[in-house]
Amino acid sequence: MILLDTCAIIWDALDPSKLSAKAISAIEQADGKNELLMSDISMWEIAMLIQRSRLQISTNAANFLSLYLKARNISVVPVSPDIAELSVSFSSELNSDPADRIIAASSIVHHASLVTADMNLRQCGALDIIW
Repeated sequence: MILLDTCAIIWDALDPSKLSAKAISAIEQADGKNELLMSDISMWEIAMLIQRSRLQISTNAANFLSLYLKARNISVVPVSPDIAELSVSFSSELNSDPADRIIAASSIVHHASLVTADMNLRQCGALDIIW
């Protein structure tokens, strides 16, 4: 299983050249095996980026997300009680961004490698990172 962080989702959808070769390969393999995950918090982050014009696309957030979910064989994982608890239990080595903490916890709870370019997440020893 692999879980995509928010930037990996955006880059996969809009500009795959921003992904590493290793990330692209892992995404393609997981997509073909029905082993691709995204946290529901990533949908919220993408909607916020679009609303704040930090991500400019030619459609609205709901349509963009619907198209992405149709394009990939991806499962959206909700914030469960275990994910919520773990996300607030990380040490200060992980930044204080709640979305990053939820994504990291989702990766651990679902035993999924995390595709991320985020250096803060990549340096967290508790995560299995693909980049």
